[in-house]
Amino acid sequence: MSRKVNCGGVLIGGGAPITIQSMTNTDTRNIADTVLQIERLKEAGCDIVRCAIPDMEAAEAFGAIKKKVKVPLVADIHFDYRLAVAAIKNGADKVRINPGNIGSCERVKAVIDAAKERQIPIRIGVNSGSLEKEILEKYMGISAEALVESALKNIKMIEDMDFSDIVVSLKSSDVRLNYQAHNLIYRQMDYPLHIGITEAGTVESGKAKSAVGIGSLLLQRIGDTIRVSLTGDPVNEVYFACEILKALNLKHSSINFISCPTCGRCGVDLAKITAEVENALRPIEEKMRNNLMPSFTVAVMGCEVNGPGEAREADFGVACGKGKGLIFKNGKIVRTVKEEEIAKELIQYIKQEKVLI
Repeated sequence: MSRKVNCGGVLIGGGAPITIQSMTNTDTRNIADTVLQIERLKEAGCDIVRCAIPDMEAAEAFGAIKKKVKVPLVADIHFDYRLAVAAIKNGADKVRINPGNIGSCERVKAVIDAAKERQIPIRIGVNSGSLEKEILEKYMGISAEALVESALKNIKMIEDMDFSDIVVSLKSSDVRLNYQAHNLIYRQMDYPLHIGITEAGTVESGKAKSAVGIGSLLLQRIGDTIRVSLTGDPVNEVYFACEILKALNLKHSSINFISCPTCGRCGVDLAKITAEVENALRPIEEKMRNNLMPSFTVAVMGCEVNGPGEAREADFGVACGKGKGLIFKNGKIVRTVKEEEIAKELIQYIKQEKVLI
């Protein structure tokens, strides 16, 4: 089991629930836009949010943003150690650095000393695109061993500064390489691991890489916090991260949504019904998270083959026939409704049972 780290009241590692992270893509200097995006990320289920700090103006804005939000904020720093020190003074709950591009040991130590003073953790981030020149030459390119050596080298540097409040990430856009690197480092240190596939791609193409890359590690109990990296609105990252954790039964206060792929037996427009139900479940799931309510399962099935069985096994479900559906609650049929009423009636029963109207 990994060590436990506290990021603004959210625990990472040490057996704590897997947390979801994302990163704003607004200009951090635009305080209003950044706060708005952070609130949207939080509503979607994000536990920790990271902001880019490209200059001192952004570091100052970070302090103003921190005062306006109620989610732990991580300052993302590259190249200039002074930005990390400023972000820490402005209330960062954690700082992400790549010691390899911060510069001399003295500059890294300045960041570590500031983190010690404020008692916040540091995430050591190593990416396949930013490995040290000497390591690339040693391994004749990017490899799992190269990523691990870089991470361990940087960990040792910071440990020598008498600092151990560390989270580690080593990411690649290559799913297999990413998998191999994490399996190597997992056996060589006990710091919490921040996992993900870097630069995974668009919402469409990046989902497959992220599901395989993150899911394969979590199935081995490797990983303490996750970030899905997708081009575009970061809220999509959070939604998909939630789906990965739900698929692995690692997401608390969530809804396990089941629907069949449909076949020639289906007598309703199941795609339309499932879309309506899934959209209506999102605000319900948000209220569940806020109230720490138990998870439950909803099944929307299209025909009589597996439909009644799946719907009966779920907490709430519908088994559809020709132009109609049987609504189930806790294994019992409660009503038969017309096709156009299925989504509305199913959601109504869920809200009544969960006191979420």
